[in-house]
Amino acid sequence: MYEAFYQLEHTPFTRDIPPEYLYESHAMADSLGRLAYVADRQLFAVVTADAGCGKSTLIRKFAASLPRDSYILLYLSDSKLTPRWFYKGMLDQLGLESRFYRGDAKRQLQKEIEIIRGVQGKKVVCVLDEAHLLEKETLEEFRFLLNYKYDSMSPLALVLVGQTELWTDKLRLQRYAAVRQRIDIRCVLPHLDRSEAAQYIQSHLEYAGCSRDIFSDKAMDEVFKVSTGIPRLINRICEKSLMYGSQQQKRIIDDHMVRFVVGHEMQEGGE
Repeated sequence: MYEAFYQLEHTPFTRDIPPEYLYESHAMADSLGRLAYVADRQLFAVVTADAGCGKSTLIRKFAASLPRDSYILLYLSDSKLTPRWFYKGMLDQLGLESRFYRGDAKRQLQKEIEIIRGVQGKKVVCVLDEAHLLEKETLEEFRFLLNYKYDSMSPLALVLVGQTELWTDKLRLQRYAAVRQRIDIRCVLPHLDRSEAAQYIQSHLEYAGCSRDIFSDKAMDEVFKVSTGIPRLINRICEKSLMYGSQQQKRIIDDHMVRFVVGHEMQEGGE
């Protein structure tokens, strides 16, 4: 494989890079700070970004940053999530068998969270991924869940994570006004700019143990142009370029090679 040809210790553009080695853009760092505040103050947050722009990376880094002696993180990702299965999923992760009826399960969850807060001295953080696919009934349920003890406190921190349409096509609509009014923090991950894209590529190569430049400046220009600064597409273009470069015995990836890879090995520029 290309790792041996370029003398790399790890695969640079893979999804399983340890959180501490993942590239952190300015927007990512800002969002991590905001989510830390959300976890501490037990608030309601929404994270949105275009597909491939780093939502999963952000959540991985956020999860890794939470001290295990102070927080319990619950993570759900289900496009068909109903209120009942929402409570069941959370209770399952807490090691409890959920009661059948939604209202009973909600009270069961609230009671368990009170025990966690009061006895264990920990705070609960719930992250719901793919939230742009959730139905109105489920989104409304979050408002009822957070309306706790006459709205005097929040039982947990809730983070909805989804593609841009979660905000533009759903939460901004009048029918979701009551949900939107409860949102305390909103985080948006934009596309990387040209400088950040180059730093992203270099960061991944450094993680892989690369001690020299592999992509020329013009090659990085081409990667950025085709990917429009979307990290997932940068990964695909760079990986395929390295594979092609090793096959051609080329130590430096130039812009001509990137264009060849995009034109011959990727559909619609890497989509």
